[in-house]
Formats: sequence, structure tokens, C-alpha cells
Amino acid sequence: MGHKSQPRSGSLQIWPRKRAERFLPGVNWNAIQNESAGLLGFIGYKVGMKSAFVKDNTPNSMTKDKKIVVPVTILEMPTLKIYSVRLYKNGICKTEITANADKELKRVMKIGKEIKLGKIEDLDKDKDFDDLRLIVYSQTRKAGIKKTPDVAEIGLGGSLDDKINFAKTNWSKEILASEIFKKLQLIDIRGLTKGKGHESAVKRFGIGLKSHKAEKGRRRPGSLGPWHPHLVTFRVAMSGQLGMFTRIILNNKILEIGKIQEKNINPKSGWHKYGNISSEYLILRGSVPGPAGRQMLITRALRKTKFQDKKNLELLELR
Repeated sequence: MGHKSQPRSGSLQIWPRKRAERFLPGVNWNAIQNESAGLLGFIGYKVGMKSAFVKDNTPNSMTKDKKIVVPVTILEMPTLKIYSVRLYKNGICKTEITANADKELKRVMKIGKEIKLGKIEDLDKDKDFDDLRLIVYSQTRKAGIKKTPDVAEIGLGGSLDDKINFAKTNWSKEILASEIFKKLQLIDIRGLTKGKGHESAVKRFGIGLKSHKAEKGRRRPGSLGPWHPHLVTFRVAMSGQLGMFTRIILNNKILEIGKIQEKNINPKSGWHKYGNISSEYLILRGSVPGPAGRQMLITRALRKTKFQDKKNLELLELR
């Protein structure tokens, strides 16, 4: 019988395994540039998961014109408001124009010296910029999710004139998710996984338990390394933080987007560990990272795949 060898356990694809610095990760908006005008992303909140009956209308599918059951995730999408406009020149933020923020936002953000209070008409005075992005915040208090809003920088699609017109049009308005996304559109989800705290190497990297006669513990690696070189490399499976990692789910399909006032999908007892939806919602096929109530950034698809783009699923009912 051959000798069983397992030189290492776990993946080094994403390193280091440490807690994320913020809930909403940064995005390379230049890579998601889109010809159509409008926001390239939106802030949403995970409500929970359900099973759904759908009708498969995908061409050449093995289940074409049949009813199938698929897992779906529900996200609540409260409205967004613009906090400020950042003007960029050659990829560097040149200046920022901000409006009078709401009271709950002033508790979260401090206006620095480089930020100036102004009107949106000031964009016509300063023509020395080649790109602009919006700092937006979610209306969580109005939707009844929580008191503190979430703030994120979101890029705009279209030409420079389209971006300026969008900022002017929505300067003091509430932006709806239905204005940004549409049914059967592919989107990407950026968020954090569930936090599990400090875990051992067995759960963190999947190493096997040692013999019950092991003297220095069963749930640890047998050796941390040789005498020479006299150091512990980063490849050794050791205990540490597990969860609260930034992850991205590519090419999620929107099965339905709607308002709770038009179609109520709330259960009688409310959603588990969340409550009731009171604003717009998205129903996505598949799962997204994080627990119920976790904030996440929904963006337009970075790189579409033909296999996911051609799928046409008609939502019939939630189970």
C-alpha cells in the first residue's frame, strides 16, 4: 500500500485570511464602464433565501417549457441619495462637491477641509476633469432596516455629459433600484461572508485530526516547519480569523424586481432574523454571501458569460 501524503490543506488563492476593513468593498469602476447612462451599482441588504417555482424558457435547455424549483435570494433595495460628487483627473480625485447631508449621515461622515459645500451648478464652472463618481448613502432609517446609513462610492456609465446630466437630475432626489436594474439582467454581488471569529486550523484549512495518542494536541498541525530555515512560513495551516472575508459572486440573474406596495412577498411572521421588507426588492437566482441583514454592493456584470446570459427563467411563485 502506498504512503499517503498530504503536503498541505486549504487554498492560498485568497490571502491573507483576515477580517475585512469595511463592509462595502471598493470596486474598480473603470473596469465596469457601460455605454448606458446611470449608476453602475447599488446598495442592497440580504433578506433571506427561499425556493421558487420557475418556468424555464431558455432556448435549447433540457428543461425547456417545464416547471423547475431553484434556490433564490431576496435582497431589499432601499432608495439612495447623493451625498457628494467627486471629480477625477487622470485617475486622481481633484475635488469634491457635497450637498447638505441629512442629520443621520452627519453622525457617520465628517466633511474635511478639501471638501466644499456647493451646488450642482458648480460642475459647469470646473471643466478640468475627465470623470466623476457619486458618493451615495442608503435610506436605511426610512426603510426601517437600521439607523446608520451605509455610504459607498459608485461610478457612472455613459459619456462625461451623461454623467453630469445624471448627477444634476438626481442631485436632491431619491434613486430607485428599478431605475438602475431590470428583469433578467446579470449582476455581480460584492459582500462579506459570515464571521466565525477565531477558529482552529482543522476548521480553517481542513487538516485532519491527529491520533488520540498525540501529546501536543489533536487539532493542530504536526510540525510548523524545519529547524533551518528558522522561521514559520505563511503556508503552514494555523489557527486564526475565519469569515468576514470579501467575496464576489459573478453573473447572478435577476428573476424579479418589484415594490412591496405592489406585490407583497412578506411572510405572515416576517423574514427570519430580518423582519419585513418595506421598500423595493430583488429576487436573484442562487445564493449570496453573508447572514440576513448584511449590506452588499450590487453592480452591473463585470464579464458576462453566454451560458448565464441566455438563461430565461419566469418566476411563478415562492415556496
